Amino acid sequence: MLDPQKLDELVKQLSKALPPELKNLEQETRMQFKAVLESGFQKLDLVSREEFDIQVKVLQKTRAKLEEIKLQLESLQTNSKE
Repeated sequence: MLDPQKLDELVKQLSKALPPELKNLEQETRMQFKAVLESGFQKLDLVSREEFDIQVKVLQKTRAKLEEIKLQLESLQTNSKE
């Protein structure tokens, strides 16, 4: 999920980019920008950085365990041939 502060900052930047003629509609456009961005980000099915980092660690442990099992299997196969 996107950090609400970052979302607000993005909305502010978009509002600043509005032409001067639309500045009087700034509050309304901010709400529209925020709604569109939130909807778009929800469709992307994003994860937080913390969740991502946790999954990276899980994957690293899984790969290490797989490598360990692979070495054990190779050792067993070598021993069984002897």
